[in-house]
Amino acid sequence: MARKKETRNAHGSGTIRQRPDGRWEARATVGTDPATGKAIRKSVYGSTQQEVRKKMNTITAAIDNGEYKEPSKLTTEDWLKIWIKEYTLNLKPLTLRSYQSHIDNHITPTLGKIKISVLAPHHIQKFYNGLNDDYSAKTIKNIHGVLHKCLEQATRLGYIKTNPADFCKLPRLVKAQITPMDKTIVPTFLKAIKGHQFENIFIVDIFTGLRQSEIIGLTWDCINFETGTINVYRQYQRLIGSYQWATLKNGKTRLIRPAKLVMDTLKAEKIKQAENRLRAGSAWENDENFIFTNEIGEYIKHPTLLKHYKKVVTGIGYPELRFHDLRHAFAVLSLQAGDDIKTVQENLGHHSASFTMDTYAHVTDAMRKESSDRMEALIQSL
Repeated sequence: MARKKETRNAHGSGTIRQRPDGRWEARATVGTDPATGKAIRKSVYGSTQQEVRKKMNTITAAIDNGEYKEPSKLTTEDWLKIWIKEYTLNLKPLTLRSYQSHIDNHITPTLGKIKISVLAPHHIQKFYNGLNDDYSAKTIKNIHGVLHKCLEQATRLGYIKTNPADFCKLPRLVKAQITPMDKTIVPTFLKAIKGHQFENIFIVDIFTGLRQSEIIGLTWDCINFETGTINVYRQYQRLIGSYQWATLKNGKTRLIRPAKLVMDTLKAEKIKQAENRLRAGSAWENDENFIFTNEIGEYIKHPTLLKHYKKVVTGIGYPELRFHDLRHAFAVLSLQAGDDIKTVQENLGHHSASFTMDTYAHVTDAMRKESSDRMEALIQSL
């Protein structure tokens, strides 16, 4: 004999009935469609009458308090597309490109079909765990950063109540050991680049610590030979198929006062460029007034600079050195020369002195040990 349907009020908020399949359903009016004026009905389901009554009571309480919002029907993929288009307008082009890559290559293929209203921490945790075998902890952290920001915006807009990415555990980051050129390698490097077509750019970089896009993007208006200063206020970034100007990494310009050798090198580059311009004649094309160019005034591209750099360091027996290690070399040399952390931080353009100290802790630890040894030697001589 078929079970008889039961219909009753749920605290005046709607009805509860048992369906033919044995499950229980509660229905209530949650609002009015502004387009049609018709009531919007909400149904919840459960295996017992008590379960659906509890769910419906939660909804009706939210309605009474003016806090109820219909769960979003957007999938994670839908929301990612909206978010990346409408809520990332303040990002730098290179950062936006990185975000889009993480979305297209990792997040969407795994989580894209799940509605954001039901996306749960365990979905995301399983996703992160699956990345462990193929990607570093830093890459997973970067992917998490994109997903977390995206879901945080959905939370602010009321599409979801809480950010499910808040409750996930990330793999522990293991800080990579920095191996810059030290005092023994730098003279060998300087000797190897003597007469090289990029000798000047290498010298300026190792004694200023500029990032690759910063030194490529240096223009003559950045240089003040009278005061002996360089104003670093933008960078020339490489994107897919093109280059474009961008603000600095932390958004702050910086004025540095390098060693006299750097300013002398820049003066030599200015003379060299003037000679190249005369030889090139009408073929010259340095409209942006770049400092470092080829023979016809074209800016130096990242792959070109890297190729020549790798050839030099491989030739002196250090193929593992990256171009970015020139920046690290400048920081280490500065600290060993006695510069304080704050000065090094400002010259490098780090966002804080604590970051600089943490990055070069191994250097400062060694310097403290040397200071301790000198003090002990002084004590013993008394």
